[in-house]
Amino acid sequence: MAFSKVPAAYQESPYKTDIFERDYKTDIIEGRATGARAGQRLVMYAKTDGRWGVCRQSGQPFTNIENDGRWKASVHLGLQYAALLVEPTYNPPEQTESLPIVGNGVVALAVVNGEGPAPVLPSPKILNFSGYEWTTSAGPIFRAGSRNFFDPANVWTDERGALHLRISGRRGEWTAAEVKLTRSLGYGTYRFQVRDVSHLEPSALLTLITWDGVGTESTRRELDVELGRWGQLENTNVNYVVQPYYVPANIVAFRTPAGVCTHSFRWEPGQVMFSTVAGSGNTGGRVINQHVFASGVPSPEGKSVRISLYVFHQGQIPLKNENEVIIDKFEYLP
Repeated sequence: MAFSKVPAAYQESPYKTDIFERDYKTDIIEGRATGARAGQRLVMYAKTDGRWGVCRQSGQPFTNIENDGRWKASVHLGLQYAALLVEPTYNPPEQTESLPIVGNGVVALAVVNGEGPAPVLPSPKILNFSGYEWTTSAGPIFRAGSRNFFDPANVWTDERGALHLRISGRRGEWTAAEVKLTRSLGYGTYRFQVRDVSHLEPSALLTLITWDGVGTESTRRELDVELGRWGQLENTNVNYVVQPYYVPANIVAFRTPAGVCTHSFRWEPGQVMFSTVAGSGNTGGRVINQHVFASGVPSPEGKSVRISLYVFHQGQIPLKNENEVIIDKFEYLP
């Protein structure tokens, strides 16, 4: 496949937070597909804010190919654009951090950069924590419906091996922190020993999740421990979630006291048990809460752990100061 007309690169300020997908500007992209068979179509993607999103045509995710192989589509502006040649039965993900590979209904794909200068974003870095390799996120990315700018400089390990994540900067130019395990671990117990987070401002949110990077905010299949008050002073400060969050049976909210806590989940086929224990979690500490979900629990294929500290920009109480959290240890037990 070849592109004959490519839109400009997306140029929005990386610190702009009041952005929604419906606000993205659009343009026309054109090209030619050679060797396409009858019934095959294209799916167009644009990469913006750390994710590839389907560019729909008249409400449909597919772009038709003319008899001579030419095609033309509307796309929202992105840093890169992708055209996937797919079989008639292919069901494309609405959003994904990584493009589908050839196979399973994808016949071919082509990627092109947007025309003109693109924003200069920091490069991710690799670090070791608790015996595992992690990579940092970089650039503007949506988390929990809020657009944050993730800066690898906000993530580091200290001389004792503890992981530090920081929200730095100032109002209007906050930068956040996120690390992602470089491999999937599968079913088992995931345990996070977290130092006191009672100092976090109401709009600072720490999340401990496992997710494969596919799906919209309302359709993801992931497991979450969310530590924060979602911008409200009197909110509870811990959520256990089996996404999607909008199903009432998929979320348990409670308060945890100040001090070191160990948050964990035991993930098995068809069920997951979340637990929060006071202290390190290895000395028989007091159980603060525990809950078993047995419905809608995802399978682990491709899902990896992420630890994120970011600003929930939709809260009632704006962030005022820099915030930092420390994760002393991560453990995985098959």
